[in-house]
Amino acid sequence: MKELYFQPIAQRAEEIIDAILRTPEVASCPKESYAIHLVCEELVVNVVSYAYADEAEGYLKIQIEKADGMIAIRFIDGGVAFNPLERDMPDVSLSMEERQIGGLGIFLTVQMMDEVQYERINNENVVTIKKRISDEK
Repeated sequence: MKELYFQPIAQRAEEIIDAILRTPEVASCPKESYAIHLVCEELVVNVVSYAYADEAEGYLKIQIEKADGMIAIRFIDGGVAFNPLERDMPDVSLSMEERQIGGLGIFLTVQMMDEVQYERINNENVVTIKKRISDEK
């Protein structure tokens, strides 16, 4: 398992996303790279932007594991408790003008991944995403 750790995380979303995408585990999944990139960007930006109070020196731990035809990425932060899966999913049948702001990112995460799970463990938010991967390159 590959582990990445970032502290502080303020203003570092792009750096964190790039580090995830450059790991051998993720880089070896070219067919899934678009979905993984989009979902990682959504989750990292949300943690960097909203998990910690202003000026808090937050952290983000990322664990990446590739096994048995699946890649799993776990995002762990010590920010305020927040389960993104409890949000109402947006009604995508409505026009852009009629939709509520927010929620589209977690909707896309759930749609693009095979599994999405949230847990609150030891005062940490733990979001795990899993994607089936192709052995073909």
